[in-house]
Amino acid sequence: MSSETADKGPIIGIRHLQATLLFLCICVNYIGRNNVSVALVAMTNAATTNPDFPEYDWTEVQKSYILSSFYWGYVITQFPAGFLVRRIGAKNVLMICTVMTTVLSALTPYFISWGGWEAFCVLRVSVGLSQGLMFPGLLAHIAKWSPPKDRNRIGVITYAGAACGLLLAMAISGLIAEGPMGWPGIYYITAGLCGVWCILWLVLAADNAPSSRWITRAECELIERSMQRTDGFHAQKIPIPWRAIWTSVPFYALLTVSASQSWSGSTMNQQTPAYMRGVLDMDIKSNALYSALPYLAMWGMSFVYLIIADLIMAKKWMTLNMMRKSLNTVSSWGPAALLVWIGFLDKEQTTLAIALMTIKSGIGAGDGLGSIITVIDMSPNHAGMVMAIVNGLSTILSLLTPLVVGVVVTDTSSRVQWQIIFGLTAAILFVGNLVYIIWGSTDLQRWDAVDFLKPRDVERSPSELKSSSKQAKDVPSKQLEY
Repeated sequence: MSSETADKGPIIGIRHLQATLLFLCICVNYIGRNNVSVALVAMTNAATTNPDFPEYDWTEVQKSYILSSFYWGYVITQFPAGFLVRRIGAKNVLMICTVMTTVLSALTPYFISWGGWEAFCVLRVSVGLSQGLMFPGLLAHIAKWSPPKDRNRIGVITYAGAACGLLLAMAISGLIAEGPMGWPGIYYITAGLCGVWCILWLVLAADNAPSSRWITRAECELIERSMQRTDGFHAQKIPIPWRAIWTSVPFYALLTVSASQSWSGSTMNQQTPAYMRGVLDMDIKSNALYSALPYLAMWGMSFVYLIIADLIMAKKWMTLNMMRKSLNTVSSWGPAALLVWIGFLDKEQTTLAIALMTIKSGIGAGDGLGSIITVIDMSPNHAGMVMAIVNGLSTILSLLTPLVVGVVVTDTSSRVQWQIIFGLTAAILFVGNLVYIIWGSTDLQRWDAVDFLKPRDVERSPSELKSSSKQAKDVPSKQLEY
């Protein structure tokens, strides 16, 4: 099929429905992941919420264990997720992830009343184990459904779900905790939202365009031919070029910038309510609402970045590589500078602190287009596995964040202690993006090719090797070249 024919297809189609479903997937799972930061304030300070529910006297160290325990499980399933996506498909992987979040959220209040903070940690580890499957599945699904010209849009629609989930987790959790359902209601409502998504996903999702029962022939051809996929492509099992991946410089640059963003995101997502309560002296209702403002800015600004990126590429002002690095620089170094500033503010400057945190999050929304989608640029065929490796190793820093905060911030009202945390986060963001600027790349990597691992590169038995070497004598040398 010609490229002209491949460009024909609906402007809005089932590929955008898949992106919307992925948006909702991240949204509901992020609510389940991040509502703990507000719920923990409500559970340990009944005076600021509905007093009719149990209050727990947990130490700051115990709270840090609760906050970090999600990542203990999350880091374990990242690598298996890459293999699982290849074996059963992204649709099934994302369904397993969200079903587990549904069940575990519904059980949370019962487990806490039975086993205290230790049981809470076990549940958070379990939620982490299930959600570790999410991002490898998401990237694999985007790679299957996004033509190159639509990749930015589909990527932004999908990853806007993170900001929306964080926004809802912060905004509604405090209101629910103050209402008649109390803090347990946070988990029951989360379970309900996840359950609704599972039904929609079961009916509307498909692993790839040819297997969708809802897609038109024109849109299917648009997706498949723009990615230069032949008939039967999705039935292939493409070998993973492990050595090439682990010796790829752009891969390590992507890993470094992802780790820095993971540290920053974990710090701000989990510690913002504690900082607002301790340093800015805000009650839980105001705390939750103002904690949500940065994520509202992030959500809105992700689409502003999309418009800017589309304009840059349409006008050809920059190459794709330069555009991604420029957006990522703004979204990393800008927030780094603002974090240092925020560390010097106290409760007399509450309005300024909230404004700066909101601006910081809005500016930071460019990392989706700046670096996350680079995984697909580099290797659409191995996007799920590459994301599993990158996200898995990056999560190790997320695992350490609450523990570091628990050690450094022994008094949540101490501005000096929070300055150390914010300063450290700013430094990590700066270094991570610098590495990405120097060694990162959006070029399609040679190891992404379907035939990168020729038959002679794959492990075979001695008899097969002897047979192939005998056949090679009759083959012209040019045919044996890569």
